Amino acid sequence: MSARFPAPLRKGDKIVFASPAGIPVPEEVHAAVKVLQNEGFDVVISQHALGKSGSYSGTAEQRYSDLADAFTDPDVRAIICTRGGYGVVHLMDRLNRLPIEDDPKWVVGFSDISALHALMSSKNIASVHASMAKHIALGPEDPDNAALLSILRGGRPNFTFPSNPFDHPGTSDGVLYGGNLAVLAQLIGTPYDILKKDTILFIEDIGEPIYKIERMLYQLKLNNVLPNLKGLIVGQFTDYKPDSNYPSMERMIADMVNGYNYPIAFGAPIGHVEHNIPVIEGARVTLKVTTTENNHLIYWQ
Repeated sequence: MSARFPAPLRKGDKIVFASPAGIPVPEEVHAAVKVLQNEGFDVVISQHALGKSGSYSGTAEQRYSDLADAFTDPDVRAIICTRGGYGVVHLMDRLNRLPIEDDPKWVVGFSDISALHALMSSKNIASVHASMAKHIALGPEDPDNAALLSILRGGRPNFTFPSNPFDHPGTSDGVLYGGNLAVLAQLIGTPYDILKKDTILFIEDIGEPIYKIERMLYQLKLNNVLPNLKGLIVGQFTDYKPDSNYPSMERMIADMVNGYNYPIAFGAPIGHVEHNIPVIEGARVTLKVTTTENNHLIYWQ
């Protein structure tokens, strides 16, 4: 079942920048605010978004307060996270008790924000796995920013990316979920578990050793999720080193999914990289994987 989509943004709609996890760079946030203001939106920075409490942008209470204010303000139509880091998990049970379903808003971010996407998915509300303040500050001419703005305004931009030698060709329709694998793996068995069979799953990560990603994938294999997906999109795994067992993360993942018959696309531009396409969690999509041409991610909701 696909998710409910928040209403498209219109000129003058209010967007809030919030920091539910790490400490952002203020200059990047202010630059991103200016970009979105120039696009015609009313943009504000939440009270504690530029603060500091240990490694977080604020105490758990402050970070929760900022998000609660944004989720319950009827004028707010989108919440964009300034950055990832770690800390969203501190807030989820309290956020879960808010009437988020009564007035769905777009939530934007990636990395640790995958936990917030999981919360939205548990309420059957679509959200956008996309770059945050640092990248938005590049301006609307950037292709990924242009695609994000299109999504927020009601568009459904489709994506094409190069095929990969590890790909499994095929075509599949399904509902798209995923994000940072380490974050999502920690939510298995909780009410916010979105690593489920019969979906098209996308995964990415940063700074995780190959064996740790393999361990997470084995958990998905042993609980029957990995063998029973509709499709798999392997995004970018960055800041790791080859080990004595595998020369690359892709080689390990290829071995893990060997024998599965659904389409699998490797090397998708999703993750902690400059070209990070915005994808809609909870959208119905078609994944087309080829061995001779470009791969395609096509929205049909």
